Amino acid sequence: MKKNVTPDEACARLRSTDVLATGLGPAEPTLLLEALGRRDDWKDLTVAAGLLTHLFAVFAHPAVRLRSAFFGPVERALAAAGHRVEFVPGDFRRFKLFAERLRARVMATAACPPDADGRLNLSLHAGATVEELHRCGRDPERILIVETSPHLPRTMGLPPEHTHCLHLDEVDLLIEGDRMPVALPDVQPSPEERAIAEHARAFVHDGTTLQTGIGGVPTAVAALLANGTGGDYGIHTEMFTTGLMHLHTAGKVSNAHKGIYDGFSATTFAMGSEELYAWLDGREDVRFLPVELINEPAIIAANRNMLSINGALSLDLYGQVVADTIDGRQHSGIGGHEDFTSGASLESDDRSLICLPSTVQPDGRALSRIVARHPEGTLVTTPRHQVDVVITEHGVAEVAGLTVRERARALARIAAPQFRDPLLEDAERV
Repeated sequence: MKKNVTPDEACARLRSTDVLATGLGPAEPTLLLEALGRRDDWKDLTVAAGLLTHLFAVFAHPAVRLRSAFFGPVERALAAAGHRVEFVPGDFRRFKLFAERLRARVMATAACPPDADGRLNLSLHAGATVEELHRCGRDPERILIVETSPHLPRTMGLPPEHTHCLHLDEVDLLIEGDRMPVALPDVQPSPEERAIAEHARAFVHDGTTLQTGIGGVPTAVAALLANGTGGDYGIHTEMFTTGLMHLHTAGKVSNAHKGIYDGFSATTFAMGSEELYAWLDGREDVRFLPVELINEPAIIAANRNMLSINGALSLDLYGQVVADTIDGRQHSGIGGHEDFTSGASLESDDRSLICLPSTVQPDGRALSRIVARHPEGTLVTTPRHQVDVVITEHGVAEVAGLTVRERARALARIAAPQFRDPLLEDAERV
């Protein structure tokens, strides 16, 4: 059987009624997904993916359904246009279980071209699909498609158990591509986000193990740390970002004191600038491991002086956090939010920060992100008992260990001034 194929030849191997699964974001096989859009004979095609980076035409076909485990701008646009996009609730660790149960007949991923020994490095994404990719490659009834690009960086796993690669012998169809990985623009923090970052900086000490996400606050925190006097930091994070690269290049990261995965920064996927991708190529001090290791709360807690920095869209005076929906509409995904909020608050030397600006202005009118009670039907991302520290530009509320009323008062005090007094009154009634 011919192994090296064009995207259209690979597409032709899918049945008109079929199930295809891909990895998230940087693992998506873009040329294959574009080829699917050139077919028009679909009867019932299900695609399991998430955090899509392009508006692929295939998802506008009425017989194609997208099961997304994480919404990004593309999924939101497809859903707003009325296409068949459905969210699969679950944290990032559970995607592994979902992939096993779905057992898609066809799986596809991006990877580096094969090396001299036939190994295809998985580059920017270990995530939740590694074991299922290998399982698919061993099954003669299933099809494993790998789309390569020489522009993907070759990254390191943790051999011998976690090699972070596939072998040509496992692959059924190989698409040789030339696509650049999608680069994320640098986010310029707002004044409010810079103020939040200054508050968060007080929780960082020499030897702290860091987890950050993407956005204005993590970018501002990384800049403060890169330009500051401290250092000797460790990195254990779901997503490796451009800001974390800057910490490395500033000589602030040693990974010497984590207690687990010492000697290297541990992550499960990376997205950021072209500079980041070039920097990651061949590096041994950043390792990509499956998400069930990176996002496991017990492993997170095993890091010494763990500090988790995550965002939120809103929270109530009980401390219930909404981070992935807006007015009941799916906006992003659960990811590792609860895992890191929980794992980084289980030991006395660890801290977990929830950072958010105090207001939002959806129609030009300021609304408080801290509310007395969430409206009925609100979908909570992280429950109140997991929350440790909440930060806005107006201050810090350390709520772990406080009573219900005490935490309500603490949260009301860091709300925007125009909303503070009514929230303090509500705090006496919770």
